[in-house]
Amino acid sequence: MKAYQKENDYSYTLGVFPTIELLKNKPKQVTRIILHSQADKNSGIPVIKELCAKESIPIEISDKTINKLSKKGNCYAIGVFNKYQTALEDAHHVVLVNPGDMGNMGTIIRTMLGFGYRHLAIIRPGVDVFDPKVIRASMGAIFNMNIQYFDSFETYRDQFSAHQVYPLMLKGAKNIHQLEITDQYHSLVFGNESSGLPDHYLNYGQSVFIPHAGLIDSLNLSMALGIALSHFSKRQFEAMSVLEFESAIKNKHI
Repeated sequence: MKAYQKENDYSYTLGVFPTIELLKNKPKQVTRIILHSQADKNSGIPVIKELCAKESIPIEISDKTINKLSKKGNCYAIGVFNKYQTALEDAHHVVLVNPGDMGNMGTIIRTMLGFGYRHLAIIRPGVDVFDPKVIRASMGAIFNMNIQYFDSFETYRDQFSAHQVYPLMLKGAKNIHQLEITDQYHSLVFGNESSGLPDHYLNYGQSVFIPHAGLIDSLNLSMALGIALSHFSKRQFEAMSVLEFESAIKNKHI
């Protein structure tokens, strides 16, 4: 196998946990699993072998391939899969305009899933979500997500015109803590890591700012997204007791 290229029609996971998530959620896309000769040291390997047996997915042992593709010495498993397309449904969305950082993208995907958001729109140009660095940073959460690219924000809006749009901006017109959350589907819109959203996004829907102390200029994109998702999903979680939360985590209901 060669190092990943965006033009490839396949990609791969790096690590045991992302590989397990791939096998659980997208088994039909998996072409093979590559294990390190010392892989049995990891407690997750029996799970990988069981899932592969269930789906008749071939397993190879190749230290050479793993050492070539992974820059970390503790990588015991790689999952090779065909790229696939997903489409957004009528649900709450996150919209990222021209995201450029692969590590941030992986963190964003994982954070979204943690707050029950499973639909991500990316306005081109933007990060390739199938890059193994993104997949690893997401800890495999990407395989639970619907992600769709759009050539422009207007194209996205045309398709989901019924959504209430909330651009998150330093110049936003309303404090996020003063927003009344309704049952209407919404789109939380964020700009890229370096420049945020252009001023013309103030004309879309209800622009919002997240207040913070003046000791910093701005919040990191993934941090701002986490705060926004926590606020917009609070009705889903606010009545949950500690025992209910522990049960939901254990049974992966949230």
